[in-house]
Amino acid sequence: MTKRNRPWGYQAGNDESKPDWQLHPDTQAIRGALSRTGFGETSEALFLNSGFTYDSAEQAESSFRDETDHFLYSRFSNPTVAQFENRLALLEGAEACFATASGMAAMFASVAALVKSGDRVVAYAAMFSSCYVVLTEILPKWGINTVLVEENTPEGWAAALAEPTKAVFIESPSNPLMEITDIRMVSDLAHKVGATVIVDNVMASPVLQKPLELGADVVMYSTTKHIDGQGRVLGGAILGSKQYITDVVIPFTRHTGPSMSSFNAWVMLKSLETMHMRVERMSSTALTIAETFENHPAIEKVSYPFLKSHEGHELAKQQMKGGGSTVAIQFKADKDSVFRFMNALQVIDISNNLGDSKSLMTHPSSTTHRRLSLEIQAEMGITPSTVRLSVGLEHPEDLVRDIETALKAI
Repeated sequence: MTKRNRPWGYQAGNDESKPDWQLHPDTQAIRGALSRTGFGETSEALFLNSGFTYDSAEQAESSFRDETDHFLYSRFSNPTVAQFENRLALLEGAEACFATASGMAAMFASVAALVKSGDRVVAYAAMFSSCYVVLTEILPKWGINTVLVEENTPEGWAAALAEPTKAVFIESPSNPLMEITDIRMVSDLAHKVGATVIVDNVMASPVLQKPLELGADVVMYSTTKHIDGQGRVLGGAILGSKQYITDVVIPFTRHTGPSMSSFNAWVMLKSLETMHMRVERMSSTALTIAETFENHPAIEKVSYPFLKSHEGHELAKQQMKGGGSTVAIQFKADKDSVFRFMNALQVIDISNNLGDSKSLMTHPSSTTHRRLSLEIQAEMGITPSTVRLSVGLEHPEDLVRDIETALKAI
């Protein structure tokens, strides 16, 4: 039986020695939390089974009591999923991880597992639309009070966190305008009133930002994005302390069932091997595109954290190793003209996904954020003239030329 939670290269009947130096994250992404069966396979094994057998009824009883380390059911845990969780936790610098079926399953579970009727949740108003719906429509049905911070300043956060709070939700950088929140400042304020700080780190990825090192308690991902990053499978992940995952998240997810499939976990394991290279290349190209078109006469504003003109530039440089793969562009044009521009693209695809190896563009107002009213969109800074570009792995010159050519349609 392949055991879980082995920190290094477990092979049935033979523990491999862990190197006596701290491995680079690029190496951990390939060999961290590696487990092998007795067959000695090079690639991680894929366990597609739903259930597991026991040597005896007594062993089954002991396993369900958590007295014996044995896999029970793949909705609870699975050897392939556990290996993905352990490797991602190693890369993130977290004690534990729980993998989910999607990014929104991770977002919802990370908050819902914490709160009960009468609790208070604080969040910055700039966020992905589905997160907004969870916090402002679904949780209030359970008697939970959600307070949105409109001013992303120390004063704005201090006012919102002046009374006991159960959870704080931060999306930094935000989707789609790449706004930056001071994670350490918010965490310090939140901890004074007893709040657990959850950071949606999707837009930065584990490569470019480490929220736990900045004071956050929990990190969540849509692993569909940069972690898979190749448009193949859905997934999500929640990372934090062992106590939070074991005592808070798992009792919730075990019965509600938002678990990741073993096949998707296997794909994610292979994706982690190239994540650093992909994200660094995509981030470099995104900066090139942002700098190239920042002063174009047809463009009102380019939002990218590592542009000096970005409001959160200095903070982004402190918190992040790179500006990310996403660029928001606001045109000096109406919606119809923006659609003509998008339709004229020849390399970049129109799609609402992001973090992919292929460059993708979407019109948030009519797609990803259409569930929100135009008034709420405007409060977030999203207009009918805004597009979100997820920069992929194509050559930068081809992407620049594609945008330049399409701009002639405006």
